[in-house]
Amino acid sequence: MTTTEPDPGTIVYFNHRFMPLRDATVSILTHALHYGTGVFEGIRGYWAAKEHELFLVRPMDHFQRWKANAGILRITVPHSALELSEIAAELCRRNDFQTDIYIRPLAYKSAARIGVSTDDTDSFSIVAVPFGVYLDSSKGLHAGVSSWRRVEDNAIPGRAKICGAYVNSALASDEARRCGFDEAIFLTESGHVAEGATCNVFMVRHGQIITPPSTDNILEGITRASIIELAHSELGLGVEERSIDRSELYVCDELFFTGTAVEVGPITQVDHRLVSNGRVGPLTRDLRDMYFKATRGKLDRYRHWLMPAHRSALVTV
Repeated sequence: MTTTEPDPGTIVYFNHRFMPLRDATVSILTHALHYGTGVFEGIRGYWAAKEHELFLVRPMDHFQRWKANAGILRITVPHSALELSEIAAELCRRNDFQTDIYIRPLAYKSAARIGVSTDDTDSFSIVAVPFGVYLDSSKGLHAGVSSWRRVEDNAIPGRAKICGAYVNSALASDEARRCGFDEAIFLTESGHVAEGATCNVFMVRHGQIITPPSTDNILEGITRASIIELAHSELGLGVEERSIDRSELYVCDELFFTGTAVEVGPITQVDHRLVSNGRVGPLTRDLRDMYFKATRGKLDRYRHWLMPAHRSALVTV
C-alpha cells in the first residue's frame, strides 16, 4: 500500500490560493477535525511518458460528485467543476509532476469552536501528490468479510464520502490486515454484500457480471461506472445491479474490487477460500487491461474521460 509522505514544499490550493503544503494549516479546534464534518474526493492522474503528458481521469465527474455530496452537509464549494478541474491541473503544472499522481479535494466545516451545529464557515482545499500502487493485486488479493457492518444511509450516507464515515472503513481495514487479509468486504445490516472498505465490489457468476446496487449503502463509484461502461461497450455484456449474498462470494467464478485508488483489483481468495481456481479470471483480466489502457490515453474512444493537465488552460480562478 502506498504510504509515502508528501514533500512539505509541495504546492497545494488552500484558502483560495496556491501555497506550500507546510503553510496550509488549520486550528486544532477546526469543526471537521472534531466532528468529521468534511467531504473528500479522490482523483487519479497517470503520466504518459511518450506523450509527455499527465492525464487526469474524469476530473469533471469527480468534482461534480464532490460538490453534490458536500451539499449533504450544507457545505458550499464556490467554483464550478470546470474551474476546480483547472485548479487541479494547475497544481500538477506548478509541481511539475511527471509521474502518476493522486488528487485529494477536501471540503469541510472550518469554524474553530466547540459545538456540533454546522451552520457556519465552509472551506476547501485541493492537494495533489505522487501516488503509485495502492494495493498490489498482481497475484490477486485476499479479502475478508468484516465483522463491522457498512454504515446505513439513514445514519451517515456512505455515498457521500463524508470524512466521519471513514471511521467505519478504518475499523474494517485494521481488522482485515490484522487477520492477514489485504482488504475488507463490508456487509449491510441486512447481511448483503455492500463494498470493500475503500472500493466497490463486482462478482462474475455463470458468465454474468453483478455488482451491489446503490441501495445497499455503496459509494456510487466513478471507476465502478467506468467498468460498467467498458463491459457494455467493449465486451457486449450488461452488468446486473442486485443484492449479493455473502455465500455467493464463496461460489462465484470471479471477484474484483474497483476504485480510484485500487483501480481494478482481482480477488482470488475470500475468507481463506479460493475464488474459483484461485487465479485472476478472464473477465476481470480483460476489464483490468481495458481500464489501464483507457485511463492512460491508449484507447481513443475514451479520451473524453481524460484531461491533459499540462495542455489544459491556465487556471482563471
